[in-house]
Amino acid sequence: MSDQLACRKHGRKDLEYWNWRWQPHDCNLKRWNAIEMWEKLRGKRLMFVGDSLNRGQWISMVCLLQSVIPADKRSMSPNAELTIFRAVEYNATIEFYWAPLLVESNSDDPVNHRLDDRIIRPDSVGRHAAQWEEADILVFNTYLWWRQGPVKLLWSSEENGICEELDGLGAMELAMEAWSNWVASKVDPVKKRAFFVTMSPTHLWSREWAEGSEGNCYDEKTPIEREGYWGSGSDLPTMRMVEKVLSGLSSKVSVLNITQLSEYRKDGHPSIYRKFWETLSPQQLSNPASYSDCIHWCLPGVSDVWNELLFQFL
Repeated sequence: MSDQLACRKHGRKDLEYWNWRWQPHDCNLKRWNAIEMWEKLRGKRLMFVGDSLNRGQWISMVCLLQSVIPADKRSMSPNAELTIFRAVEYNATIEFYWAPLLVESNSDDPVNHRLDDRIIRPDSVGRHAAQWEEADILVFNTYLWWRQGPVKLLWSSEENGICEELDGLGAMELAMEAWSNWVASKVDPVKKRAFFVTMSPTHLWSREWAEGSEGNCYDEKTPIEREGYWGSGSDLPTMRMVEKVLSGLSSKVSVLNITQLSEYRKDGHPSIYRKFWETLSPQQLSNPASYSDCIHWCLPGVSDVWNELLFQFL
């Protein structure tokens, strides 16, 4: 369990967020069954590729599945660019590969990636694809890292070229197109399953669900009950762009649409109940909302539902 997501360990006392589940209209999700999921994974590599939100979904999947594997029949590789959970009996792995922008970038180090300038090679997925192309089931995501200001572009043919600069949405579209070209040429749906997880919403402005308030997800203990709720944490132009790219891939990619069902869960974030690696100032400590994490998700919690959707697809 990552200290970024272990909310109870870091002092969260209210635990109702564990138990909420999404109920679709007019149908029921298949009930989660760890043994059945392992049978689906027998002899296969399931790999999550993307950013820390996708890593959270990978951790959720490991937590949901590891308890039925005897301790001497499972192992975890060191935490690096590619982290692997192995289940010997099933000859199966559940893996996470750090590639937050899908294409090559200066943020590809899984530890040292907090940089002032975001630089990508928008036409190059080759180095990353070498890691993921042999997986049997691939689950991709990318989103939040494109919302941190302009992105600099360095084309693969240039060694020390002058970077162009593009807004996040435009740069993300270039990266998505490079990724989709790989999917179109390399994914045979008979032999390989590919999924794309839609954007994970944030809850940074409480005024969006409680008019007149000036907080965020801090101290939220219940979901939003207004059906059809959309907040600014879900960027609709980005969603439309992603939909356009994915529509060109036909049956090669299945979409795990987790966005609006997660919009309701303002209560599901770590808020202040996580490890913070940077030292918090007295001013921050006196105002918990100022350093609340309203991006990631506590585990158990919302990410488990995303995996129940994946189980349904498989």
